[in-house]
Amino acid sequence: MRRKEKEITDKDEIEKIIADSTVCHLGLSDNNTPYIVPMSFGYRNSTVFLHSAQMGRKIDIINNNNDVCVEFVPESKIQKAQEACSWTMKYRSVTGFGKAYLIGNSSDKIEALNVIMSQYSDDSFTFTDKSASKTSVIKIILKEITGKKSGF
Repeated sequence: MRRKEKEITDKDEIEKIIADSTVCHLGLSDNNTPYIVPMSFGYRNSTVFLHSAQMGRKIDIINNNNDVCVEFVPESKIQKAQEACSWTMKYRSVTGFGKAYLIGNSSDKIEALNVIMSQYSDDSFTFTDKSASKTSVIKIILKEITGKKSGF
């Protein structure tokens, strides 16, 4: 990272940024064409879980190229100044790189769906094998993760 003073290296701070986020931006590459999708997510142990329809562009891309990037930005705010080039952004962010896999096993899907729900609620939920069978669940194992902040 070029701006070392903005880099976050503390794992707890990185995990807090992810925990504070409500959206994960999933970055994919479709035959060298970038494709980004905002998604709800769950996170546990350097692994991101996403749910999806069983068919569609992102599933097709993952089946052809499972190298992915994810980004989390729980908050950002423009910092105004007198001069245009002095405006800046106050933010905290995390970017991760890894491999995406489709979970096939129903019990593993249900476990992942519970991780996703725990991102947004402390309530307990029940998923049936039938409902899990109608959903694709994407598991992203992160190999590299970095954090960056400005104004915090």
